[in-house]
This record gives sequence, structure tokens and C-alpha cells, in this order.
Amino acid sequence: MLSIIRADGTAEQQALTQLRSRSGEVDREVTAVVTKIIADVRQDKDEALKRYAQKFDSAAPQKLEVSREEIQKALLAADDDFVRALRRAKENIAAFHERQKQQSFLDAQPNGVILGQRVRGLHRVGLYVPGGTAAYPSSVLMNAVPAKIAGVGELIMVTPPGKNGEANPDILAAAAIAGVDRVFLTGGAQAIAALAYGTESIPKVDKIVGPGNIYVATAKKLLYGQVDIDMIAGPSEILVVADETADPSYLAADLMSQAEHDRLASAILLCTDEDVARRTIEEIERQAQSLSRRDIILESLENFGAVIVCRDFEQMVSLANEIAPEHLEVMTQKPLESVGRFDNAGSVFLGRFSPEPLGDYFAGPNHVLPTSGTARFFSPLSVDSFVKRSSFIYYTEDALRDAAKDIVTIAEKEGLTAHANAITVRF
Repeated sequence: MLSIIRADGTAEQQALTQLRSRSGEVDREVTAVVTKIIADVRQDKDEALKRYAQKFDSAAPQKLEVSREEIQKALLAADDDFVRALRRAKENIAAFHERQKQQSFLDAQPNGVILGQRVRGLHRVGLYVPGGTAAYPSSVLMNAVPAKIAGVGELIMVTPPGKNGEANPDILAAAAIAGVDRVFLTGGAQAIAALAYGTESIPKVDKIVGPGNIYVATAKKLLYGQVDIDMIAGPSEILVVADETADPSYLAADLMSQAEHDRLASAILLCTDEDVARRTIEEIERQAQSLSRRDIILESLENFGAVIVCRDFEQMVSLANEIAPEHLEVMTQKPLESVGRFDNAGSVFLGRFSPEPLGDYFAGPNHVLPTSGTARFFSPLSVDSFVKRSSFIYYTEDALRDAAKDIVTIAEKEGLTAHANAITVRF
């Protein structure tokens, strides 16, 4: 179980080194398997998808595409409270992401020059949604809603069939609410390859988003360049920053909310009060007893969890920015005053009534976030993730003549005489 680490410049760094060990290179055997799957799907298309469905999913579905009627049937059959919750969550997600939209612009200058930028939604995007025990309807909303707001022309969802050869009905209900255009029953690395190259049934897409296991993540990584991707997501993580006013029962509950995701998940508490640290550990031991994923939680905390007592708030800020967590909770007396201090985090949760699951499901900001320290330079999934920008230039003859000498000077300095010639030939 967790023990208390007192930050002295060495002990906490050793703990962080253990955390970073989660981000090792992908196993070569996984890469080899995925490489073969990609090659098979590229060559044999739908036939390869059927073979891999029989191999990995017990049986191939009778048909790859789920009809609109089946999707609507799943929505109508879904639990009323579940549907209401999804609709309310969608409203919040849409309201937040609407504010991210950017407009095209045109700059008409007095000399007749026209410069501008065109912003448009991608033509077609693929959304991967895991099935089975890792089926998360919330991820359908978080990926599909901003894509639709961005103006994506067609949103294609792929999800593995269950043992009955059908899609998870909760996933289909979420797809109906989010406005997904088409749904196909295929999963794993083969689904990613199908989206990247296209098959007889599944159209080729411009970008692939959505979470998945190590085979899915590896396929996305290998196919980046053939197709755009959202990010290479690692195991989930949470960092909680707390002072002496924090409630240990809340701290324990929030740390475990991420630890339950995966045995490789990371949950770290930084606090300035040793009594709060000790009581939080006691609360974890007490609360874990009644949780369904207790074994996963305890293994995750033992291997990749930490409780670090810092000398002051400044040291907590410094460590938080170094760790650059996926989720950062600030459980201090005046959390709003410090929001500008935390530069490196995927999403920041402020105050005792803003627990991380609020962001996972309902508040509105996206829950697709950078992991493994990449929040230093990556941003959450957003409307911007689904748009393409193109610039355009229009010059008059007089405007080009005015710029010609400078352009030729730079081109000749670079030794690119054909560039210079393309200007001088006009005059």
C-alpha cells in the first residue's frame, strides 16, 4: 500500500522515475503482430476483417455495417435515465465546444492584395470505440460532438462485435444521440487499418480518433502519416494538489477513481500537511473494500501511486508542472487563485466539488487528454482537432512588382534561381 514520501529533492524524484517507467517502448512482438494485421487488411480488405473477427471475436458478424434502424432501435430500448443523462451531457459538451469554433478570414489590403485563411471540417473521420467491458458511451460523445461542431462531413464509427455478433447497445444509443453517421462492427488493429486504407465496405478516412488497447494504439502510431490521429494515449493518471483544508475522504475517492481504470494507471497526491496525507491513505484502505475493481485499484496504487508531502504550495506547483498530468485536481482553500500557476495539465479541476469524474462525463470540456507527461506540449481533443486550414493569396501586378526585388534577393541568397526567375519573368 501507499507510504508517505517527504519531498527533499531526491525522494520525490525517485518516485517520479518509477511513474515514468510506465511509458516504455511498445513490445516488439506487439508491433510485429500489428504490422502483419495492417498488411493483411490493406491487401484483403473485408475478407481480412472477417478472418480476424473469427480469430479475435469468436465469430464474424453477419454484416459489417449496423443499419440506421438498428441504431435507432438501440436508442429506443435504452434505459430512460441513461438516455436523459447522455442528452444532458451532450448539451454541456456541445455548449463548451461551440466556443472553440474559429472562422475563416479575408484581409483585403489597400493595394489590391487579398490574403486569407479558409477553415473547414475534415471530409471524413473515423471514431474507434472499444467494446466489451471497456465500452464507454461517454467517449462516443466526447469524440463525436466536437467533430460535428467542426463540420466534419461524415463520421464513421467502428466498434468490435460482442460474443453475440452485435454491437454494444449502450454504444449504439450514444452514437445515435451524438449524430454518428455510420457504424461498422470491427475492432482491434484491423479496424484501424480498415479506416486508414478503406475496404469494400468501410470508407477511407482522413483522421482516426478514439481510445483502444495496446494493439489499437500501436496501429494508430504505425499508420500516422497515412492518416492523421488524435494522440497516442497512455494509461490514465491523476495528480491531486491539496493543503490542510482538504477532506481526506474526497482525496482518497478521487485518487481511486483513476486507479480503477488500469493496473498501469497512476494516482499521485501532493500535499503540504502530513496529517492529511496519513488520513488519505487510511481512507483509501477503508473505501477500497467496497469497490468492484478493488484489486486493480490497489495494484495500481502500489506500483504507480504516491503520496508526497511538500514543504509549501510553491513546491507543489513546481512538481505538478514537472509531472504534467492528464488530470489535475486542486483541493486548496482558494483554488481559483492558482489556476494560472499550473501550466502543464490536460484538464484542471478546481475545488472540492469538482471531482475528476465530473469532467469524464458531464461538465463539457473534453475528456480526451494528453498522458505520460505530454501535457507539456499537447492539448485536449477539441474542435480544432477536426478542422483543416488552408491559406490563400491574391496579388495584383503592381503589388507583385513592388515586392519583386525583395523576393528575388532572398531567392538568390538561397541559391534557388528558378524561384527568382518565376518572379522576374513576369516583368
